[in-house]
Amino acid sequence: MTLLQIMPAAGPGTVYLRTEDLGAIRGELLKIGVRFARWHAARRIPADADDATIMNAYRSHIGQVSAESGYRVVDVARLTHTSADPEPSGPGRPNRDKFREEHIHDEDLTRFVVAGAGCLYLHAAGLVYAVLCTGGDLLSVPSRTAHWFDAGARPRYTAVRFFREDGRRTTRFLPDGIAARFPTLDDLLAPP
Repeated sequence: MTLLQIMPAAGPGTVYLRTEDLGAIRGELLKIGVRFARWHAARRIPADADDATIMNAYRSHIGQVSAESGYRVVDVARLTHTSADPEPSGPGRPNRDKFREEHIHDEDLTRFVVAGAGCLYLHAAGLVYAVLCTGGDLLSVPSRTAHWFDAGARPRYTAVRFFREDGRRTTRFLPDGIAARFPTLDDLLAPP
């Protein structure tokens, strides 16, 4: 289920729009310069597919986006939670709280969700756009757009990431970020 929930930046308890309609999601995100698309694999891939299998399954889509936007580096990133590790962050895994801090990048943020779910929160034009992305969703967010990300308390998320340059990425955390005031991915999925 792909979902968009729009809230005022000053009032996270108010919901202006909550929709699963892909056309409405695409239209609302275009208003802030964000590209949203749905992709389908050329063939079915297993849930535990390795990086090469994923890259092959989406080769034509990856090539098209890379050519259109000048991306030279493409990789696969995973966030997982295993029953053997009760905490969402552990040895060799990123801390969930780090992703949930409002920040900006000097490069566009382009991600294609292969499997699982993750919520990208975009802070733009006085609003917060919570975009719950699932397998098949592509988002391309303009550089310097304030955002944060949450894959939930028990993450299961695999995505193809696109970059223009190889090497270290610049991330600037915002000193008075608003992320902590907004619902988490788990909150968005909870029944009303």
